[in-house]
Amino acid sequence: MSTIAPWRLRAAFARRLSTMYGREVPAYNTLVQVSEEVNRDVVGRDGDAAQRLGTIDRITAERHGAIRVGTPTELAQVARIFGALGMRPVGFYDLREAARSAVPVISTAFRPVDADELARNPFRVFTSMLTPADPRFFSPELRARLERFLATRELFGPELLALADRAEAGQGLPEADAERFLELAVQAFELSPEPVDRAWYAELEAVSAVAADIGGVGSTHINHLTPRVLDIDDLYRRMTERGIEMIDTIQGPPRWRGPDVLLRQTSFRALAEARAMREADGTIDTGALRVRFGEVEARGVALTPEGRSRYDTLLTEIDRRLAGSPGRGRADVAVEVWEQGLPDTEAGLREQDLAYFTYTAVSARPDGVPPESLSDLVEQGWVTATPIVYEDFLPRSAAGIFQSNLSGEGSRDIRAAGIGYDREWLAAAIDREIHDPFHLYAREQAVSLEAVAADLNLTTLKDTP
Repeated sequence: MSTIAPWRLRAAFARRLSTMYGREVPAYNTLVQVSEEVNRDVVGRDGDAAQRLGTIDRITAERHGAIRVGTPTELAQVARIFGALGMRPVGFYDLREAARSAVPVISTAFRPVDADELARNPFRVFTSMLTPADPRFFSPELRARLERFLATRELFGPELLALADRAEAGQGLPEADAERFLELAVQAFELSPEPVDRAWYAELEAVSAVAADIGGVGSTHINHLTPRVLDIDDLYRRMTERGIEMIDTIQGPPRWRGPDVLLRQTSFRALAEARAMREADGTIDTGALRVRFGEVEARGVALTPEGRSRYDTLLTEIDRRLAGSPGRGRADVAVEVWEQGLPDTEAGLREQDLAYFTYTAVSARPDGVPPESLSDLVEQGWVTATPIVYEDFLPRSAAGIFQSNLSGEGSRDIRAAGIGYDREWLAAAIDREIHDPFHLYAREQAVSLEAVAADLNLTTLKDTP
């Protein structure tokens, strides 16, 4: 019996999850349709240049999802399920500090970490975990009740987890087991029909709508699914023209004349969904909750630590200028700051070591002896430089998306000291390495440079990153 490899499980899971979410949130299907229309139009207009950061086949299939869990135990179980799909935890995001509203979660993202696996299917899941121990959000009494509630629920059954462990250990599953695994995995992220305790949900919602979505129910669910688009500004316009209410802004870098960097995101607003609600007297009524939305993303080149530091400095400068001139629009100020603070060509990003690239020796080479300088090799046509796609997330942008879809600001005790969490703490909590995204991009770049040196018989390669 043939074995279904992890990347095929991953691709099948992403497709089935998308189908399921489209049934639950029909506006998501519109978002996917409009994304595909925009992508076709951009490729028709710009040709190969439109696919510099990925082929149209990859971009059309590409999705990232978002889920929320309540405890390290639940997050560790999620890691086992995604491990079966060849997805590893990458990066640490503290949304408690990134959002103005109360968003008491820390997060990581599960995704493939090798370039060939990303090329096969780059499915990612941004996964947030509630922080009940943070006294800025939860009183000792509420924390105790919340932790008791979370300890009693089971998000992922033993059969699903056993199949996940087998798939990860054996690098895949036989067809029949693979089918069962996919069935159970998709079911685990469906919206549950079980009634929601109205009073308990409302108590948590007063603290944070995100906390209520995680700890106010007995299950988890897909919070949003995100297609990738080549022109997010055009998509925003087209969705608005179709009468779908979008959030106020596109999060992340501005649209400008230079290279796309990192990640731009936007979404349609969370929709009211009918839910069964349990009243204080035990009766079941019908209510509505607004927790799920449709997000879309446009990805650019991954920045180095120096480039990311520059990016963060530019964001701070935008905020400073807006504070001094409150009548100006953020988009105009952002473009102004970007054009003053970043090179407007890929070559400029490379020369200042602000972004990651892969390098390939060309087959039709110039005559003579190749230079030993990487910049000369690229400029003289010996080597091509291709930008590495940013595969990860931005805390401020993620918090902005969450915040734009909340029903209220929630509450936060600014007098209390927060609980410290970091990547090492989270790795220990789920007993898995959490990869540093910078290391992954640097490794991909370094491997390509080693191949160039070997291909051109160069013992030294000067001015490499």
